[in-house]
Amino acid sequence: MFWPSSTTQRTFRPKKNAPVGSKGAALKSHIDATLGSGNLREAVLLPPGEDLNEWLAVNTVDFYNATSMLYAILGEYCTDAACPTMCAGPKYEYRWADGVKVKKPIECSAPQYVDYLLEWVEAQVDDEALFPQAPGAAFPKNFADVVRKIFTRLFRVYAHIYHSHFPQVCTLGAEAHLNTCFKHFIYFTGAFGLVKREELAPLGELVDGIMGVSAGP
Repeated sequence: MFWPSSTTQRTFRPKKNAPVGSKGAALKSHIDATLGSGNLREAVLLPPGEDLNEWLAVNTVDFYNATSMLYAILGEYCTDAACPTMCAGPKYEYRWADGVKVKKPIECSAPQYVDYLLEWVEAQVDDEALFPQAPGAAFPKNFADVVRKIFTRLFRVYAHIYHSHFPQVCTLGAEAHLNTCFKHFIYFTGAFGLVKREELAPLGELVDGIMGVSAGP
């Protein structure tokens, strides 16, 4: 287990619990059990007879927690000075806008971007109009779109880590943890079409390797 250092407190978010809905706890237990089996492809599949939105909701919280914890271990390396822009290599730069507090995309450092992102995801998950907590409460009609946007933005954290901080991840002895988390992320988003191919481009070769896609002749 890797814990955030004292320099990561701005970005680190305490672990969130799964939605309290009628299936939340049971689905979270199912996730933990299937992950324990070591078969990540099986772990992402919708359990027979379960509601798709419930499954997406519980996993959204799980992946938020995993991404937050993973990024937090890099706090002493991913700083405003070291990463003045949120990028994934020289070809891809991300600017922040949430359509509410920040309506026009702004350039910001990587830690600022991730801070905005995690705060935004947390607000989405805590909004009961989007992620209902009451047993039997209905999900909004646009719930799949909400989840797609969350996962698309969470992917950018992985893209930045692999492009800018993989040597530091190896120094910390956390490369196996990073690779497992990312593989799980790609299997899940691939199974439910949550991140568009063009958004995956910064890590396209790695994604193809995970999914077993041939690079061609």
